[in-house]
Amino acid sequence: MTWTDQLGNLLKQYTSGGAAAAPAPDVHAHFDQVAAAAPSSALIEGLSAAFNSDKTPAFGQMLSTLFNSSSGEQKAGVINQILASVPPGTVASLLSGAGLAGILGQGTTQLTPEQAQKISPEAVQQLATQAHSADPSIVDSVSTFYAQHSTLIKTLGGTALTIALAKVAERQKQA
Repeated sequence: MTWTDQLGNLLKQYTSGGAAAAPAPDVHAHFDQVAAAAPSSALIEGLSAAFNSDKTPAFGQMLSTLFNSSSGEQKAGVINQILASVPPGTVASLLSGAGLAGILGQGTTQLTPEQAQKISPEAVQQLATQAHSADPSIVDSVSTFYAQHSTLIKTLGGTALTIALAKVAERQKQA
């Protein structure tokens, strides 16, 4: 039995306008079921849809929420993902613009978990907003990272989860 067979009935409620409706009371449990069974590519698409939706807060604000709930390793991982996704010449200006100019040592390109713990969610919001302005595909990189940490995605709230599930349902329907 494929994941689409297992989740077909559950995902039906997220099709045909499901993303426009109010979040279902059990959207968190539904997301857990989908995250456990669906391929990571489906979660990536769903999370990307939530980040890009006009029904959710701006990308930087959502990433700040995720960052605030992340462990030191996860914080370093997402910051390093962002920094690896932008052109090398842009890294210094992004860090400077977010008030993080001195965070990386000379010649260092990777943040440690200890360094990441010292970064405020507000600085991450600024960094993410600037990175998104420079390259909107940063959403896909961050979605790929957080798809591996699906329990954190639930901190984005019911609307974001509903949008993500609607995207997964749309993908399942097309398959």
